[in-house]
Amino acid sequence: MFNIGLYHYIALTTILFSIGLYGVLSSRNAIRLLMCIELMLNAVNINLVAFNNYVNMNDLSGQIFSIFILTVSAAEASVGLAILIALYRRRSTADMERFNLLKW
Repeated sequence: MFNIGLYHYIALTTILFSIGLYGVLSSRNAIRLLMCIELMLNAVNINLVAFNNYVNMNDLSGQIFSIFILTVSAAEASVGLAILIALYRRRSTADMERFNLLKW
């Protein structure tokens, strides 16, 4: 009937990555920025697993890289949210334009 091929996965990951990139470039809210970065990392994970499945089915390197990326994204989310909570307590806003602590 309808087989899902590699091109369908590539189209899906391109759309997800583009949505995440647009959100990173246009968002002023810090939480939305973190969510868009996570969306971009998940698009990369889908791409890695799909290519691994269609190129070399006996090798698990795509799944292993995907697990590493999930681990790094979880660490990034926890550290990012901790920094965001500290900044929110100090400035009472989540607007990225108002965070200028590193400027002279």
